[in-house]
Amino acid sequence: MKSRLGKGLSELFDENSILDILESETSSEINIEDIVANPYQPRRVFDQKQLEELADSIKEHGVVTPIIVVLDKGNYVVIAGERRLRACKLAGIKTIPAIIRDYTDAQMMEIALLENIQREDLTPIEIAVSYKNIIDRLGLTQAQLSKRVGKSRSQITNMVGLLSLPKQVQEMVDTGILSMGHARVLSKIKNPDRVLQIAKQIKEQNMSVRDVEALSREEDKKVRVVRKIVNEFADYEKQLEEILQRKVSVKSGKISIKFNDKKDLAEIINKLK
Repeated sequence: MKSRLGKGLSELFDENSILDILESETSSEINIEDIVANPYQPRRVFDQKQLEELADSIKEHGVVTPIIVVLDKGNYVVIAGERRLRACKLAGIKTIPAIIRDYTDAQMMEIALLENIQREDLTPIEIAVSYKNIIDRLGLTQAQLSKRVGKSRSQITNMVGLLSLPKQVQEMVDTGILSMGHARVLSKIKNPDRVLQIAKQIKEQNMSVRDVEALSREEDKKVRVVRKIVNEFADYEKQLEEILQRKVSVKSGKISIKFNDKKDLAEIINKLK
């Protein structure tokens, strides 16, 4: 089979038939136990109800469209059709029709990314993982990726920024406890412990995105105030430390000087005189 994957990512995104089954290809029945997931598959959440409905359909009508796999080290790696594979397992079916193709690791990644990035039912975190994998694997900038997938640069930045969230918060986004709006605001907060606290607060108090934005503005305001105070007295701290040759802390209305014992304190007093 002639590979259609050497064209560059931009053409891949425009080629909707990349996973179509060719007329010359025939499917084989493969044992489901011999099939493993694509390691480059970003999808982590599968709707259980939809899988059960698909399993019921497969019990009645069988698998209409074969999945696509690659033979790798004695196992078949599913390239397209993981939902069908999972549904067959639920239905208790032992084999599944599959088209066996020959792809490299790089091609497997590109196909997985292509297939998933065009879906509309991925979670925000799964989309973020897809974008990050494309950027890292193909050495693209966010601006280049935005052009290739038809999204704005800011949207790419916001999505990739979600991966800075603590894993527990990412799971809350994956399961729908937190919306994309909540996640976007939380990703702007630098303190991961505070992010987790606010995420739990959103869940417990059913906070809206506007509520979280207001809370975030307050957090940002506090940070700016602290930075302003630090910057305001930084020069004075430096001067005192040079004179006294020890650590000095200067805050509004307060100077703190560390010393070890009475002798050390007497030396500080003499220097101050």
